[in-house]
Amino acid sequence: MTVSTVSPWFIRQPSTAHPSRIFCLPFSGAGASAFNGWPAALGDAEICPVQFPGRENRLAHPHYGTYENLADGLVEALSPTLDRPFALFGHCAGALPAFEAVVRLAARGLPGPECLFVSGQPAPHDASRDRMLAMSEPELRQEVETFLRGRGIDPRPDMIDMGLSVLLDDHAAAARYRRSEPVRLACPIVVVHWRDDPEVSLDELAGWRHYSDSVQFRVVAGGHYDFMDAPDELRDLLTTWR
Repeated sequence: MTVSTVSPWFIRQPSTAHPSRIFCLPFSGAGASAFNGWPAALGDAEICPVQFPGRENRLAHPHYGTYENLADGLVEALSPTLDRPFALFGHCAGALPAFEAVVRLAARGLPGPECLFVSGQPAPHDASRDRMLAMSEPELRQEVETFLRGRGIDPRPDMIDMGLSVLLDDHAAAARYRRSEPVRLACPIVVVHWRDDPEVSLDELAGWRHYSDSVQFRVVAGGHYDFMDAPDELRDLLTTWR
C-alpha cells in the first residue's frame, strides 16, 4: 500500500509497508536514477529517491531555480509522508536542499528527521568554495562525459548535451545559494567522507560541526560517486539511526 497522494517528487510512491523511510537526494546534474543501484529498503527503512524537477521523468517541469525554492517544494512533497520516523540523505549538492528542507520543516512546526546524512558536501556556509562553480561550459561538458564514461556508458553527443543542460541549470542554482551563518538543527547530523574523494577533503567537511549539537564524521571507503553502488559500509551506516 502506498501513500495516497501521488507526487512527481518520487519515482515510486512511498509505501506503508515499512516503519520508517530514508529520503535520498541526488547531486547536481543528476536525478533519482542516481539511486537505481540501491535496495528498496535498508533494514526496516524504505529507500525513497527524490526526483528534482527539470530532469529525467520531470524534464518538462520548470527548473527549481534556487535551493530555497527546491526545499520549499520538497517540504510540500514530504508533508503527506511524515507519519513515521524518517531520515534524509543528500550527496554532494543534494545535501544543501536536504538541510534547507529540515530548516523549513522546523519553521512550519512539522515533524523533522531523526537524522540528516550529508555525503561529500561542505557545510552550507562553505558551499561557494565548490571548484566546479568556477568551471567554464566546455569544462563542465568534459565533466559530464567523464562521469558517464566512469559509469561504463559510452555517451552519445545528445546524451552529453542533455546532461550538460541539467548541470548548467543546477550550477546556476548552486551559485545563487548563500547561507553566511550556521543554523542549528534539532536532529543529529552524520557527515560522510569518501576516503578516495578528490572533490572534497575531510577538513573541508568540518564546518558541519556548527549545525547540530550531535555531529558525527564517518570515513568510508570509495570515491565521490561510489555511493551510487550502495556499498556495504554505507548501508551499515544508514541503519544506525533506527
